Amino acid sequence: MHHLMWPYSKEISMATNTGNDSRKGSVRDRTQVQNPKNGNYTKRDTDSGQFMDQKQDGTPFKGVAKEVDKRRK
Repeated sequence: MHHLMWPYSKEISMATNTGNDSRKGSVRDRTQVQNPKNGNYTKRDTDSGQFMDQKQDGTPFKGVAKEVDKRRK
């Protein structure tokens, strides 16, 4: 079986799990912000700006960039 590759495609780097309970890089197109009223972290889609999910335990999402650290534009 042959694998064909589109000649104009480029390699896209993604966040990868290392296998030892950590991630190399952050999840793309997602940021998180802490809700000042209840202290929970809310995940947001950077393309649409919509809020996607909220953690109830007050800890940040693993591997998702915080909006204040400027890792995502």
